[in-house]
Parts: sequence; structure tokens; C-alpha cells
Amino acid sequence: MRTKRHILFSILALAVLAPTALSAQVDDPVARQAELTGKKVLDHTVYDVWRTLQNRALTPNGDWLTFRYVPGEGDAELIIRRTDREEVASVDRGEGARFSPDGGFAVFTIVPAHAAVRQAKRDEVKRDDMPGDTLGILSLSNVTAGVTRIADVTSFRVPEEDGTFVAYTTDAEDEEGESEEETETEEPEAGEEPAGEEDEEAEEKPERGEGRLLVLRDLESGEEWRFEDVKEYRFTADGSALVFTTVTEDGEGDGAFVVDTGSGATRTLFAGMGRYAQLASAPEGDHVAFMTDAPNWDDDSPEFTLMVVDASDGEARPLASTGSAGMTTGWVVSEHGELEFSRTGRRLFFGTAPRPWEEPEDTLLDEDRVSLDVWNWKDPYLQPMQLVQRDDELERTYHAVIHLDAGDRMVQLADESVPEVNLGDEGEADFAMAYGDMPYRQLISWDGRYNDAYAVNLETGERRLVAEAVRGFNPGFVSPGGGYITWWDEESTSWMAAAMAGGDPVNLSENIPYPTWDELDDHPQGLPPETFPVWTEGDREVLVADRYDIWIVDPTDGSARSLTDGVGRRESIRFRYMQVDPEERAASRDGDIHLRAFGDFTKASGIYRERVTGNREPQRVVYGDRLYTSPLKATDADVYVHSWSTFRDFPDYYVSDGDFADDMRVSEANPQQADYSWGTAELVEWNSADGTPLQGILYKPEGFDPSEEYPMMVYFYERMSDRLHGHQVPAPGGSSVNFSFYVSRGYLLFIPDIPYKIGWPGESAMNAVVPGVLNIVDMGFVDREKIGVQGHSWGGYQISYMVTRTNLFAAAEAGAPVSNMTSAYGGIRWQSGMSRMFQYERTQSRIGGTLWDAQHRYIENSPLFQADKVETPLLMMHNDEDGAVPWYQGIEYFVALRRLDKPVWMLNYNGEAHGLRQRKNRKDWAMRMQQFFDHYLMDAPAPVWLEEGVPAVDKGRTMGLELIAPDRPVSN
Repeated sequence: MRTKRHILFSILALAVLAPTALSAQVDDPVARQAELTGKKVLDHTVYDVWRTLQNRALTPNGDWLTFRYVPGEGDAELIIRRTDREEVASVDRGEGARFSPDGGFAVFTIVPAHAAVRQAKRDEVKRDDMPGDTLGILSLSNVTAGVTRIADVTSFRVPEEDGTFVAYTTDAEDEEGESEEETETEEPEAGEEPAGEEDEEAEEKPERGEGRLLVLRDLESGEEWRFEDVKEYRFTADGSALVFTTVTEDGEGDGAFVVDTGSGATRTLFAGMGRYAQLASAPEGDHVAFMTDAPNWDDDSPEFTLMVVDASDGEARPLASTGSAGMTTGWVVSEHGELEFSRTGRRLFFGTAPRPWEEPEDTLLDEDRVSLDVWNWKDPYLQPMQLVQRDDELERTYHAVIHLDAGDRMVQLADESVPEVNLGDEGEADFAMAYGDMPYRQLISWDGRYNDAYAVNLETGERRLVAEAVRGFNPGFVSPGGGYITWWDEESTSWMAAAMAGGDPVNLSENIPYPTWDELDDHPQGLPPETFPVWTEGDREVLVADRYDIWIVDPTDGSARSLTDGVGRRESIRFRYMQVDPEERAASRDGDIHLRAFGDFTKASGIYRERVTGNREPQRVVYGDRLYTSPLKATDADVYVHSWSTFRDFPDYYVSDGDFADDMRVSEANPQQADYSWGTAELVEWNSADGTPLQGILYKPEGFDPSEEYPMMVYFYERMSDRLHGHQVPAPGGSSVNFSFYVSRGYLLFIPDIPYKIGWPGESAMNAVVPGVLNIVDMGFVDREKIGVQGHSWGGYQISYMVTRTNLFAAAEAGAPVSNMTSAYGGIRWQSGMSRMFQYERTQSRIGGTLWDAQHRYIENSPLFQADKVETPLLMMHNDEDGAVPWYQGIEYFVALRRLDKPVWMLNYNGEAHGLRQRKNRKDWAMRMQQFFDHYLMDAPAPVWLEEGVPAVDKGRTMGLELIAPDRPVSN
């Protein structure tokens, strides 16, 4: 019970006290840190103002760049600026910017102010009356003229390749139309049935949806054309035409139409009451396709017909429907299958499916209806997995193709036994890859996903088995030119390639003198590849990487030569192909290609340049103690946007040429960082308990003094040392500590790498982490009694295990931990509906055997069975809708520790998943975790929730975040 003697302090108020006010508390390490650096320390009030960069894009000629500053919460800022000089336009709340193909205009959406939306919610404004979006148009030739704004816009499109037009839909009233209020029909009173036999019949028809006002606008002249009741719309790629479908209240105006963007003239492609779906246009604009059930709308269950319109004559003709040539008996054209023209437009791909089962009339009362799931041991997928995938399966479609250049001949490419198809050469290749997992579906519960891969002939539909029982969610991929299927073969630990047209597979790794598998992988299953290969133009060669270097392999015979001339292995640099042009489909054979370079042991990174043809060594472009990310290249110019980071330096954007010299900084996301205490990151090394050399990251607070002793946090998740130069903005995480936040407040933070021994994951963590921590303690600047540890999921499990084996930590937080592997083994990952068996036998948990043949490992690696050994105060977060680790795992551990009278707490954010998704909960979690560790590692007062809890009767009335005065007696 709380008493009047309680002196309560808000954690938020405490966090924002000025350093001078805190300085009197000489024992407060946070106050000391502020005094030492003369800067503010990070607190929970800064999350919303710290910004990230998103959505960078360049005009094709590279003259203009756009990106967004996005705060943690609040209104984003859209930036549109020149890349060669200081000419900048800033638009509050702009997003989704697109440049016109000629680079003359920027078009974007302006969303309502964050505060206005929140106020509307407080005022309980109806959804349809909420503030709407605005369309923004900026002429790049006259930026000073400002932004043209058009209110109440719901969507917009610009052409892909040519044309200076924008099309947008709006909820605004048409100039010549009636308002929504004037045309709204009156709702029947409660209990009153809608009148009229015609209304009753109409309700039995499929819903046709609703249309909106569509506006076509010439960006240069500002001239507009308006079209009512539009449901879908598309530009042809060259912008010469705008195609749209309509749906009207009485059906009289339903149809498909095309507008000549040059004149605004409209032509009807097809008309008739019904549904219209999946609108598409050929790349050259010579064909338009759509689906409609208008031809048989009067049937009881109207079915779709695939239609195409030839631009040469403007007539729509049916291509496929139920019972047409090539259509499987009992199958229909599916409205859920996406329409896609091949690159030249000579083929049209669409989806078919078995005719939906017609449900019989339901005459049962709700009180008599049985709801039941039947689990059968012969089911390919477990029942929970079937239920998760039920909606997708009901809408599943199977690829088919219409050959428009061969008399509209239809060929079915996929069916229920081989349901998936990947196209090559953008649908122009003679073959595609088809694959399916039907024979292996039960294995996914304990061994993994397997697929058979086929080459399917697009002319005939015939399939040829290429690879059998390939492990992975996708058995491989099609080369850009469509000539080969490439896949990873676990048995030979090699990349394989098979020509679509036939012949034996070729081993692409065989003549590479070093392993092409991941040499650091330590899971109890087949070794995975180091990285994915990259094909060159024309399917001429394949770029295959070992740990360090890249090799050029001939797919016809497997012969290999080094692209990087051994520089990677000689200098311990990992080279990887880097795609810089977003439209690039294969590595260039004639020009330079870019390589990402990463120092295996130094963690330096950079960019190199190389050529597929020739024999020069890779040329260093830029390289150093930074983390470089992939640059973005303008499609038609030698202009690049790139970024780099360190722990101290935010990854702002820079513009440069292909040499990355004389780059110009074009963003400044967080200038306020200079006002805050930050810190440094350095690489540390030690040996594990079994003598394995390991690396990790040690973060030190700003103004670090090696003669002082600091509290230290430990965090880990497998191997993380490669992130040495990663930058982390202050933000409330969904599961983990924020590195910048804790270091700013005077903590050391240590992140060790962990290698694993199959069968002993808990012991492996002990062998790596504890020696690493003691190695840093021996350096003399760690308070041995003030070390905390935090981790989530796999990290949470290891922490739960370690506190049964060591008292090294003064406090520990284990998020969503598995505590009992014997019960978790037979559980369900509810988000996917999958069994958890595979995880223990083959993947992350690394037991490497079943519960029956390795029972002792499951027990010995389970913290629950050693709960009586725990002496460390333990905080857990485990949420009741966790779809990865069932939250009863946290419950089992909590109940055991509570029974044993151990200090333990568990936070359950109602309705949350494995990691927190809602920002309000993230903020709350960040505060509670800070309070927990500050109390045990910095001697800060305990909050009420930690000392006394929050009784269920107080739920929603108090959060228990108040700090308890140190001199107050604790109530019982």
C-alpha cells in the first residue's frame, strides 16, 4: 500500500533536470557525466526530435536529389535540392516524392500535420472526416515560385519513362458534380429491412467497389482533364496515354477507357456493368489489358474474362475465360493474379485458379454452429500454419501466359503440384523456373523447407526437373537473361547452374580454391553460401565469392579466374559486388563495376572499382575507419549519393562523382548532437574459455577517464563486431538497449561476439561472454560490482541461462526468453503457425538433435531446471501476443523464480508481439529498463513498480514509474 510518506518523483522530470541541479547529488554518475563534459546527457525527451534519412532519389540526369528528414515522432520534412549547388526546397510533411521522367518536376504528397491528426482523434472525428492529404507539385526550373498544392488527394502517378503529366485521384467535389452529402442515401432505421426485391438481388452480387474523381494534369501548362467514378488507373510507360476503369452507382458507366495525354481525348475500350481489375499496359504502350466479369455479370456467379486492347485498332478482345482454349478444366481467370506484360509486350502473364467452391446456403443458427480445427498427422502443414496461410491460399493463383505474337495462344505454367514461377529476362526468355515443395511440406516442422526446381518451357508448358530437394524457401533464382537456373547445393557445398534448355548442371564453386560457404556458420545443418552470386550481362559469367575474394566463373564449364586477384585474402578484406544503379539487372561487362570492401578484422570499409574484362587489380576508391553504405547512382549521369557513419557520425548524404572525390554534404539530420554527451567505440579482442580468438565492441562515454571506475552494460546477439562503425540514433527500442543513450549517461557498453558449439548453446555463450567481460574488468576501469546484461529473444535465452551459472552480473534483463527447451520444442510459433522443432534441431538454438535422442541437452541448456541457482535480479519482458517465442516460456521462468523467492519481474505489454511495435509502449519500456539498471548499477532510487509492483486493481490508473525517496520506509 502507498502511504502519505511516499515522496514520489516522475522519472521523466528527473531525466530533464539541468546538470547544475543534479550536481549536488555527488553520487549520481549521470550528473557527473554532464558536469565532466559540459554537455547534456540523453534522456527520454529527445527521442521524438532525433531524425533519420529516408527515401533518397535522383533525377535521371543527376541534377536533383530528394530525401526526407523523419523525426522519431512528428512531422517529417521533404528536401528537394540541386546536387551541384545550394539550391534547396523544403516541404513540411512531404513524402512519396517522384520526379517526372524529364527531371523537370517533383510531385509528392503532403500529409496532415501530426498534431492536427491527434487532435482530430481526441475530438472523435469520423474516419471519413479526418484531415486529408494534399498533392504538391514543384517546378524544378522555377523553385522560387513555390509549391502548387491540390487538396484532398488520395493517390497520384507519373509516367515511368517519358511525359510531363501527373494523374491523381481526389475526394474533392467535382466542379460539375454533387457533393457526397447531397448524393448520400438514407440509412434504414435499426431493425428495418431494405425495401425492394432488386436491392436484395443486388446484395447477392460481388461488390464492385467505389470510384473517385480522377484528374489528369499537364505539369507544364497546368491544364487538367477530369474523369468521374474511377477505380484504377495507369499511365503507359511513355506517358502517351492514361488508362483507367470506372465503377458507377447504377453500372451504366462501368468500363475501361483510355485518354490521349496529348489532346485529352477519351476512348472507350470496353463498357458494361461489372467488376474491372488488374489494369496493365505494355511497356511500349501498344497493348492494354484488364480483367472484367461484365460479359457474364447476369450469371449467378459471374467469372472474369481476360481482355486485351490493341492500340492499333482500339478494339478489346477476350484472351482467356472459363472453358477457353488452354484453360484447365474447372479453372477460372483469377482476379488476384497480377497482370504483367513481358519486356517487349509480346507476352501477357496472368493468374488462374480452380473455380472457388460455392458454399451451400447456411441455415444453421449461431448457437448450433460448430467451430472446429481438425489436426491430422498426414497434413502437409500443421493446422496452425494452414490457418495463418488460409486467406493467402484462398487467393492463390497459378501463372499462365498468353502469347500475343502467336495467335493469343494460352499456356498454363504452374499448377497445384508446382505452384511457383520465376520469369527470366523480364518475361522474354524461352524458359522460366517453376518450383514447389509439396512432397516435403511436413519436413518444415523439423528439418527445413525443401523444393524441387524445374525449367518450364513458355511455349509448351512442359517441365524438366533441374534440381531436387533443394533446401531453402526459394530453391534458386533465374539468371537475368533467363538462360540458367542457379542454386546452392548443400551436399557439395557449391553453387550450381543449369542451362534452361538442357544439359548437366555445372558446379560453379568446383574450380575456386577456397570455400564458397560461410566459414563462420555454426548451425547444425548444411553449410550456407558465403553470399549470392551475380551474373554479368548476357548471362556470360557468374561472379562467385569466397570469404574474401570474387571469382569470375564460366557457367558452361565451371572454369574460374579471380576478379580481385587475391587482394581480399592477402589484405583480409571481404569484397562483395555492389549494385549502384537501381535499374541495373546484371553486372556490366564493358564498364566499371563497384565492390563493397570490408576489413574482416579491422572493421574498416569502403568502395573499390573493378572490371569484369581485363586483368587489373581492384582499384581503391575510398576506404577507412567508417561504415560505408551502398551509393545510389543517377541512371544517366556520373552522379552518386552515398553515406558513411561511425558511432559518433550520423550517416548524412553526400553527392560525388564516380571517384567519390570532392564530395559535397547535402544533409544535416541531427546538428543538435553536438550539444549532447556521446562517446566512442573501439574494437577489443580476447580469447574464449576454449581458446578461440574473439572480437567485440567497447563503447566508452565522452570524457572517459581510465583511472575512474564505470558501471558497464553488456549486450549481445550472436556476432555483432562488424557493426563497430554503425551509428545509432537515440530511440526507444522494441526490445533492446539503445547504445547511444546508455553511453551518453556514463555507462560503458560491451558487445561480445559469440561462436557456438552444436549441442551446447548456453555453455557457448558463457565461454565467450564471461571471459570477454573479465578481460575488460582487468583493464581497471570497470566497477566490478556494477555490471549489467541485457538481451532479447536468442540473447534473452542466453542471459536466462548465464544467470544460473554466474553471479558476475549485478542485474540482468532477458527479453522473450526460452526458459524450458523441452516444452518450447513442441510449441508453435504462432505468427507463422510453424512448429518450433526445426529451430532446435537445425537452426538458431543449435541443439542438433531431437528431444528423444538428445534429451539431456534440452534439459541441461534449459534455465528452468537450474532456476534455484539464480541470484541475479532478473527483469523479463514477454508479451501475450508473441508470435515467435510463446509467452508461457517467460511465465514458466517467472513462476519458478518467484516460488524460489528470487528477485524477478516480468512486463507483459498487452496485445504486443515479440518486439514492441507501438511507440507508446517502446517509450514506456525504455524508461522502465533505464530505471531498473540505474537502480542496480548507479544506486538510483527504485521506482514504485520495481519495489511494490502495480496491483491489477490499479491497472490503468497508475503506471508506477515514480521513484521512491531513498529515506522512505518500504511498505509491506
